[in-house]
Amino acid sequence: MEMIAGVDEAGRGALAGPVVSSAVVLPEKYSLTGLNDSKLLSPKKREELFDKIQNQAITIGIGIADEKEIDKTNILQATFTSMQRALGQCNQKPDKALIDGQPLPNQIIPNIGIINGDSFVPSIQAASIIAKVTRDKLILKFGKIFSEYGFFYNKGYGTKKHIKALEEWKSCPIHRKTFAPVKRNLPSIKWYTERRRIGWIGEKLAALYLWKRNHEIIVLNENCPPYGELDIISKAKNTLVFSKVKTKVCNSSTIQENQFGSEKLSRLIKAAHSYLHKNPTEIDIRLDAVIVKIYKGNYDIKRIKGLTLD
Repeated sequence: MEMIAGVDEAGRGALAGPVVSSAVVLPEKYSLTGLNDSKLLSPKKREELFDKIQNQAITIGIGIADEKEIDKTNILQATFTSMQRALGQCNQKPDKALIDGQPLPNQIIPNIGIINGDSFVPSIQAASIIAKVTRDKLILKFGKIFSEYGFFYNKGYGTKKHIKALEEWKSCPIHRKTFAPVKRNLPSIKWYTERRRIGWIGEKLAALYLWKRNHEIIVLNENCPPYGELDIISKAKNTLVFSKVKTKVCNSSTIQENQFGSEKLSRLIKAAHSYLHKNPTEIDIRLDAVIVKIYKGNYDIKRIKGLTLD
């Protein structure tokens, strides 16, 4: 049997988050009732077919190009990159690839572009579903961190509410800065300072930093009266982590290990105990500090693991 992969992407037109591509090789015989372009399916049907495709496909590859790559090149080149990565991630190398839209340049695997291939080529339709569901799950994780932008609902696309949120909150780190609606709403340190949002953006940057290091973000800004707020609660492997975030605007990236006062640390510990009383767990517990320094339009982050009360 000739190994022919269908390739498609999701997220090309979004204002935030990555573009995700998938390559799927289907067997000669399969049972995927309702297979169609992912955009024409309900979320429930996509999830159902996602599981069936994973169980029946000969091989599946997923490739991602994030917002920084998109801004550095352009969305077309980033899409090509994600598709090439998807083909490269297949555990069995395809003999040929059918690409939804334009053919891939500089690709060692022979490929042809098929306009609107996701409307009638089964392997491309399967790839569109894998890419769409994979990207949606990723964006939902970002939604926990950047809740102001409605990513749970818009998946990063430019809805009216998303544009309104951009105007109110300005862009966040996962927005595509070269896209016009985002470019019109880029924040500055002055903007954060005047609106007293330095701490707010610091907590977002810290949560994104933890997520990129395989933390599952559980919640931000958990209020635990009368002891105050827990900035970030996350789970890393078998440890529940309570992170205190300290944000400063500086002239350089030099980070010093700021020591939290004993009174603040005592309140943090009591807040954590209050949370655990309502949400008991048997896994390990740790208190961390995350120091965010913002300078000249950039930022640096340092984490101090295992805060203790002297």
